[in-house]
Amino acid sequence: MIRLSPQAEPQIHACTRRFGTILENVTMDPLTRRLDLNDASVTENTRGAYPLHFIDNALPEKMGGHPAHVIFLTCDASGVMPPLARLTPEQAMYHFISGYTSKIAGTEVGLGTEPEITFSTCFGAPFMVHRPLVYAELLRAKMLEHRTTCWLVNTGWTGGPFGVGKRISIRHTRTLLDAVLGGKLGAVPFRKDAVFGFEVPLECEGVPADILDPASTWPSRQEYDAKYDALAARFVENFKLFAENCPPDVVAAGPKRVR
Repeated sequence: MIRLSPQAEPQIHACTRRFGTILENVTMDPLTRRLDLNDASVTENTRGAYPLHFIDNALPEKMGGHPAHVIFLTCDASGVMPPLARLTPEQAMYHFISGYTSKIAGTEVGLGTEPEITFSTCFGAPFMVHRPLVYAELLRAKMLEHRTTCWLVNTGWTGGPFGVGKRISIRHTRTLLDAVLGGKLGAVPFRKDAVFGFEVPLECEGVPADILDPASTWPSRQEYDAKYDALAARFVENFKLFAENCPPDVVAAGPKRVR
């Protein structure tokens, strides 16, 4: 709930004003009973829960069919990954096994002010019972069976790493997701990323072209390449834990060092 705004999240923001919503770690003026969603004095990790019917277009049966798209969510604090990338089934397995993201200040005890790079297998390592490859193989099989496309969405930084750049706008993230789910990227040209090999859209209505090309937002292309290479090295080092048991095509789906 931290810094939730009626402009960025109108429906969820409206829920905070309705009876029946439960709020955690959100401060309130004891006299006026007015909420302060911008107050992080308790923690940045403020939360809320509300009845499903508070959201206008929620599905009352709480169930959909087989997905046409699978979304992996990451937060790249190094500021080098694109906000949206399309993955092959093998790349999806690689990134699923890797589970790359960043721990953000205020979400975990003992974490400092700067984000911390982390790899959490299958994006939830503590909850996985079987070997990672079991889940990854199941993911690929389901993707192929139902012709599902996998996307990697990055909500981290652009224009530089944490402390230099800025967070990718939630408005731009939502526009990209709407384009994916609405099938609007079918006729859009894509480029192949030089490091990770996944495909990145060159354009998306409502999103500035430079946001789709992170290198163009950095003041120095040399600094960008160095940071991207460093991130690729972290991926390669982490995947050594799983490479021995993975098929060669999955190992090959990882990043290539730029220098």
